[in-house]
Amino acid sequence: MTPCMAPAAPLKLGSGDQRCMACCASAHGTSAHFFPFMTPETTNTSTPPRPTAVGFGQALLFWLKLGFISFGGPAGQIAIMHSELVERRRWISEKRFLHALNYCMLLPGPEAQQLATYIGWLMHRPWGGIVAGALFVLPSLFILMGLSWLYLTQGSQAQVAAIFFGLKPAVTALVLHAAHRIGSRVLKNRGLWLIALGAFVAIFAFKAPFPLIVLIAAAAGWLGARRWPEVFAIGGAHSSSSAPLGPALIDDDTPTPAHARFSRRRLATVLLLGLSLGALVFSGLFLHFGPQHVFSQMAVFFSKAALLTFGGAYAVLPYVYQGAVEQQHWLSAGQMMDGLALGETTPGPLIMVVAFVGFLGAWTGGVLGPDALLLAGISGACVATFFTFLPSFIFILAGGPLVEASHGQLRFTAPLSAITAAVVGVILNLALFFAYHLLWPQAWGGRFDGLSAVLMVGATLALFRFKLGVMPLLLACASTGLLLQALTGLPH
Repeated sequence: MTPCMAPAAPLKLGSGDQRCMACCASAHGTSAHFFPFMTPETTNTSTPPRPTAVGFGQALLFWLKLGFISFGGPAGQIAIMHSELVERRRWISEKRFLHALNYCMLLPGPEAQQLATYIGWLMHRPWGGIVAGALFVLPSLFILMGLSWLYLTQGSQAQVAAIFFGLKPAVTALVLHAAHRIGSRVLKNRGLWLIALGAFVAIFAFKAPFPLIVLIAAAAGWLGARRWPEVFAIGGAHSSSSAPLGPALIDDDTPTPAHARFSRRRLATVLLLGLSLGALVFSGLFLHFGPQHVFSQMAVFFSKAALLTFGGAYAVLPYVYQGAVEQQHWLSAGQMMDGLALGETTPGPLIMVVAFVGFLGAWTGGVLGPDALLLAGISGACVATFFTFLPSFIFILAGGPLVEASHGQLRFTAPLSAITAAVVGVILNLALFFAYHLLWPQAWGGRFDGLSAVLMVGATLALFRFKLGVMPLLLACASTGLLLQALTGLPH
């Protein structure tokens, strides 16, 4: 079984957010709307010679650059990689790129980071994948740790408070928009609507834990596909540009390198090394700090979160909120919204908000003593990031050939379709929760924040009606907060 030689296989997939956007867009002939790199206008009609071999150092510099410019969420990050690797540098062909993308879309975790890991692995063996995936994350980690420190030390300043006053309505609108965006592309029939409604009722009315909702939805998809297969077969194949781009270093007909061929021995070795690394860090935290320590609890919590990120970062945010805010009390609901705003404004996967959660949880808990708050925050951010992304590396380096064999099989993709439908209901609940804390900051029945309501409505209209991008929206809302503070002294 070879994980990357065949052209991109038709993919029937129901996982949400950008994953579903890409699949459904191509199925309806509108892939260029979400992935502008697929339009014929962006292709190069010339046929340059096949690129020369790319050294490990040259690739390392590119992956480092990518880590600093990977703005725009999964769609934007995938567009940047396609533009650089497929069109400009010709390191990989269109079909091989889309084949790798289909693979990553089947997995939990951030697909753009996994795609970088996959291509790095294909080009330069396991170390190439590790470097590519790590450099996709590390710049964002360092930036977020710095922003988290500024947030905690300077957050009481009037200007900083004003910026976050403007950003919180934007975050609420973004989460609501995510629920609408995913739902409009996933909920294509009554059965999936019922799953989404059931998930919303379960978490809103009965406070059901997110993992339980995911398991029930997966079981419903697996069982339902046998009785009503048409309900869950809603995906489509990715379409590629018809214009030739010229030969690529890793072309459609390039033989599969030895390290990319399936081998039981290699699979066992990678699994053993990956799981041993996780177990080593995990047991070290438990033995040194104890099982009830914040670092130990973070290791458990973020390991579980990493396995539930079907549908992108917005899908796992309800689980992170439920555990970090309601159960562990590592941070408040308002701080969670602030962290999401910071995550939206930095490069890298949006799920990097876990670094903010880890930083605040360790800092505010004073887990290393009152004189080591910064060290505690940095340690918490690193623990959260390590356990969130370790499974992604294991999935790519070990599980690629196994997952590739499942492309297009309804028995595999139907549970993902049902999970994504459930995710729509969960994200809607998160949007309502954010709106509640935004509009009634003290408690239900207290003072209604009319100014925040106006900003939230304006941000929602900007997203739904005027299709404003995330970065312009956040910039506009932050500027509005500063302007209000200068003119009225609010917020206070």
